Amino acid sequence: MKRFNEYFNDWLYGKEGYYSNYKEIGKDGDFYTSVSTSSFFGGTIAKKIVNSIEEGFLDKNTTILEIGAHHGYLLADVIQFIYTLKPELLSTLNFAIVERFENLQIQQKKYINESFGDVIKLKHYNDIKEVKLDSAYILANEIFDAFDCDLVYTNSENTLQYAKVENHKINFVDCKDNNIINHCKKYGITKGEVALSYKDFVNTICENFKTFEFLTFDYGDRYPRNDFSARVYEKHNVFPIFEEDLDLESLYKKSDITYDVHFNYLSDLFNNNKIKSLKFNTQLKALVEFGILELLEILKANVDEKTYLRETQKVKILLEPTGMGDRFKILNVRK
Repeated sequence: MKRFNEYFNDWLYGKEGYYSNYKEIGKDGDFYTSVSTSSFFGGTIAKKIVNSIEEGFLDKNTTILEIGAHHGYLLADVIQFIYTLKPELLSTLNFAIVERFENLQIQQKKYINESFGDVIKLKHYNDIKEVKLDSAYILANEIFDAFDCDLVYTNSENTLQYAKVENHKINFVDCKDNNIINHCKKYGITKGEVALSYKDFVNTICENFKTFEFLTFDYGDRYPRNDFSARVYEKHNVFPIFEEDLDLESLYKKSDITYDVHFNYLSDLFNNNKIKSLKFNTQLKALVEFGILELLEILKANVDEKTYLRETQKVKILLEPTGMGDRFKILNVRK
C-alpha cells in the first residue's frame, strides 16, 4: 500500500509513466491546452516578455526558460512572435528548457531546429535545481496540476484522513503527517487535494535566480473547493477519480491524471521568499492585459480577411468566459 502522492507520481513519471513518452495534445490526444488552441497564446506571452525587457525589468540577454515544454510548440510560438515584434532580441536572448526525459529533449531540439535552424541555440536542463541564472523569464504552462498531491478527507468523526492505494483501489486512513494536518488547518481544507510538493520547487526558483519573472497558467482557483477535483483524461473524456466503477488499473499510466491548483497556497510560497510583485488573474484578463487584442490588430493589417477571422475564432476560445478564459488562472511573479 502506498500513499496517493506516490501513486500519482508513478502514474505520470515512473517507468513507462504517462509523461515519460511523447503524447499528442489537441484533437488526436487526451486533452486540449491553450498552446494547442492558438499560436497567439505564445504570441501574447512573447509580447509580455518584450514589454518586460523594454521597461528595463529584464536584460536583453536574459534567458527565456520553459519548464515542461512537451513538444516545444509554446517556446517556438514565443520565439516566432519575438521575431515579429522585436527581431533584434533574437541575437541577444538565450533559450532553455527544463525537461527530465531524454526522449522529450530530443523531440524539443528537433522541433526548434526544424523551425528556426541554427538561429536559436537551445540549452536543456534535467532539473530546475541545475539552473542558476542572473536573469530569466520563466514560463510554466500547466505544470502544477502535474505535481504529486495527496487526497484528504474529514470523516464523520471529524478526523482528517489521507488516501492510500493498493491494487489501484483508493482507501482513506487516519492522517499522521503533521505537515498535511497543519496545511489543512491553515487553509480550512476538509476534503480535496494537498500538494506540498510545490514548496521545494518555488524555493529553488527564488534561491537560484537573482532576477526573474515567472508566469504560469493552470486549472484552479484562489481557494480550495473542499471537494475532490482529481480526474483522469482519456481521449477527451473526463473521469472524476471517484467515479463509480472507474477502472483505475486500465487507465494507469495510459491517460493523464490531474487536479485543480490551489493558487493562494502557491502565492504564499512565493511571498514567503520576499518577491517583488505577484499578480493572480484569469487567463482572459491576463491575455487581454498582455496585449492579445493588439496582436490581432497587427494580424488584421497584414493578412486577408479569411485568415484573420480564422485566427480570431481560435483566440475567442482562449478568452471564452465560460471556458478556457475563466477556467484557467495565471500567476505572474517578479523578483
